Amino acid sequence: MNKKSSGSVFMLLMIALIVTGCASASYQRKDVQDDTGDKVTVGTVQKELRKGMSGAEVAGALGSPNIVSTDEQGREVWIYDKVATDRVYSHSDAGIKFMTSGSSGASSTSQRTLTVIVKYDHEKRVREFAYHTTRF
Repeated sequence: MNKKSSGSVFMLLMIALIVTGCASASYQRKDVQDDTGDKVTVGTVQKELRKGMSGAEVAGALGSPNIVSTDEQGREVWIYDKVATDRVYSHSDAGIKFMTSGSSGASSTSQRTLTVIVKYDHEKRVREFAYHTTRF
């Protein structure tokens, strides 16, 4: 291998190290974000909940509620109150620690809330439901 081709290989290797070392926080979030488990989402509420459902059917679709209470007429009211905080930290040495003394990084925090209120009739069937979601 001559000096010119070894220099080209070295340059390609350095470019590859720089590019892989500069991944953004949003890209790295995919590697650490946990999307498993049963989560109550707006999509699930819109798709699964219907008037006339039994409490067992609602629990099968959304899981257990956070709060169970009764209204002024003694009818059950189920409340699902979910809050999620996403924190992402990204640190990069740009793949070339030996050439620089500094490094870069970023962090981001966001919150999501979802409140679902399911009201039952005297026969313990869904008479109405409502939901509210925020993201900030």
